[in-house]
This record gives sequence, structure tokens and C-alpha cells, in this order.
Amino acid sequence: MNKMHEIVSVKNLSKIYGQEDVGTRVNAVDDVSFSIERNKITAIIGPSGCGKSTLLHLLGCLDKPTKGKVFLDGIDTSRLNDDKLAKLRNTKIGFVFQFFNLYPILTAIENVELPLMISNINEKQRRAKALELLELVGLEKRAHHFPNQLSGGEQQRVAIARALANNPTIIIADEPTGNLDSKSSHELMKLLADLKKESSIIVVTHDMDIAQHADRIIRMKDGKIVPKDHYLSRNI
Repeated sequence: MNKMHEIVSVKNLSKIYGQEDVGTRVNAVDDVSFSIERNKITAIIGPSGCGKSTLLHLLGCLDKPTKGKVFLDGIDTSRLNDDKLAKLRNTKIGFVFQFFNLYPILTAIENVELPLMISNINEKQRRAKALELLELVGLEKRAHHFPNQLSGGEQQRVAIARALANNPTIIIADEPTGNLDSKSSHELMKLLADLKKESSIIVVTHDMDIAQHADRIIRMKDGKIVPKDHYLSRNI
């Protein structure tokens, strides 16, 4: 892959938990190397316990590797201290989680505004931006509804709008369809496909039907990448 087209580059990445001498050592991610292309959906798939969520946390700078490096948009994240990593996450990465993680006492538009408040965007600008993002995900008419007044699919769309608030380079989605029915799941993946022109998207899933919406599928097993499936691709 041409380095100009790479948004993420992973070099000999490992995450080890526990200690070998007391029999608790686990190689959650075991010496993996790969690159992720800009403006594509990349699915990381595998069974529970294969290391895919640990890998996602390393890619999202939520955890630090035992060894190896993650380059994000050309930045060597291993060289950053905690403050710089926090800034990188806030400016370069948008997160979408299985359980939505919306604040129940805030409306949809207020939830989307939160990252903009952290970035000290003034009230008028952040309200306009949040409404624009809700329009992008088809929820402008639900802007003033609370999460418990929205369906699961609608809540996840709000979460995606929030993830887009600071114009991230990457959206990282951890089992984003895990709490949705089949119809809502496929609608959500179609939405992400429409958004990939704005951000590169990494989806972690155990569901091959969901992974089939991706441009590229990386399969994990026992902390490693399965070589043949690493190169499985499809255009949508």
C-alpha cells in the first residue's frame, strides 16, 4: 500500500497481560503488522477472546502496547505522553461503542455537542454544527429528544454524529451493531459507508454479515492476523 494512502500503520504490535513465571501470561495481541487505507471501511473480525477489542484499544490510543508501534496519520503514538495522547484522541479519533454511551439527561443535540464543548467551541457554533451532524445521520427531527425516547438505531446514529463532531481522521466502532436488530444493523453500516468519504472507519465485529459491508476484512485468531483473510477485500 502506498504510504500516502495509509491512515494507520501497525508495526510488530503486541499486548501482553499477566506474567509468564506465574502462569498468567496472555498474548492478547501477538506481533501483528498491517496498514489501513484512508477513506475505507476496514472490518476486524474474529470470535470472542481473539484479541480484536484489545487491538482496537491500541489503535484508538486507549491503551499502550507492550511492544511495537502504531502510526496514526503519520504520527508515532508511542512517542506521545498522556496529555498528547488525550489531545490526539480528541482531535483525530471518533469513537462509537456497542452500548451507545449517550448521556440520558441530555437531548440528542446536546449529546452531539459534548466534544465541541471540550474543544471550547462557542455555544452558537456548536449548536449549528451539532444540528448539521444530526441532519447528516437523518435525525434532525429528533434533535430535542432524550435517548430513552429514541430507538436503538437512532441512539447509535446520535453516537455516530457525536463521533464526527471534531472532524476526526478516523472513526473507531466497537461492535456498533451489537445491540441492534438485523434491519437497523444493515442501515447503520450503509450510513457508515456514506460517511467514509469524511473519515476512515474501523469496525470491530464478530458478525461476518456486518463485516461484508466493509471494503476490507482483517480476521483475527488467538491474537494474530489470519494471513489469507488479511487480504480479503470487497467494494461496496
